[in-house]
Amino acid sequence: MSKRVLSIGQCMPDQSAISRFLKAAFDVVVDTAATGPEALDLLRKSTYDLVLVNRKLDVDYSDGIEIIQAMQADPELSPIPVMLISNYSEYQDNAVEHGAKRGFGKDDLGRSDTVARLQPFLA
Repeated sequence: MSKRVLSIGQCMPDQSAISRFLKAAFDVVVDTAATGPEALDLLRKSTYDLVLVNRKLDVDYSDGIEIIQAMQADPELSPIPVMLISNYSEYQDNAVEHGAKRGFGKDDLGRSDTVARLQPFLA
């Protein structure tokens, strides 16, 4: 059975690259959301195995950490694993401090250590 991923706030080229990477490595279905409210609505209506949040949402440049905080503050959403998409370690550290799993950057797509990082959630 396919795992489900919700990818939030990516621009179209990055979303395509992330989806291709995930589908090449795992049996997944990738849904997308452009904004925080849209993402939180989808998370309450569907079941996801992993959430990927862009550091800055493409549509309005809002902060992805706010989505992570909203998920962690909601008892129904806090058990869902969430990762930040960012190439910068300081933003990854910040996301982890707010309850996310250590994520990865777009520069890490296709790397074996990125696949290994996703394995517990998508295998």
